[in-house]
Amino acid sequence: MAGTWSEDQIGRKWDHCFADAVIKLGGGIVVGSVVSLLFFRRRWPIVVGGGFGLGMAFSNCENEINATVKPGKLLARNCDDSKKPTAPK
Repeated sequence: MAGTWSEDQIGRKWDHCFADAVIKLGGGIVVGSVVSLLFFRRRWPIVVGGGFGLGMAFSNCENEINATVKPGKLLARNCDDSKKPTAPK
């Protein structure tokens, strides 16, 4: 069964999210490795760099998928209290 256009669009965005996560994780690990090699001589900069990369990828992916799933914003109703009927006293 063929998927609809919106399903194909979400599939492409998931593929883009996974590719983005791999690239940002790798970049974070590389930057963390360089910082670790030059300054700290410990492993925690590598882990922190990878965590920052994954966090940025997750944030970008969340925004991209939510924009696809929820294309419009809900509009707030303009409630005018002066036009409401009042109860007789």
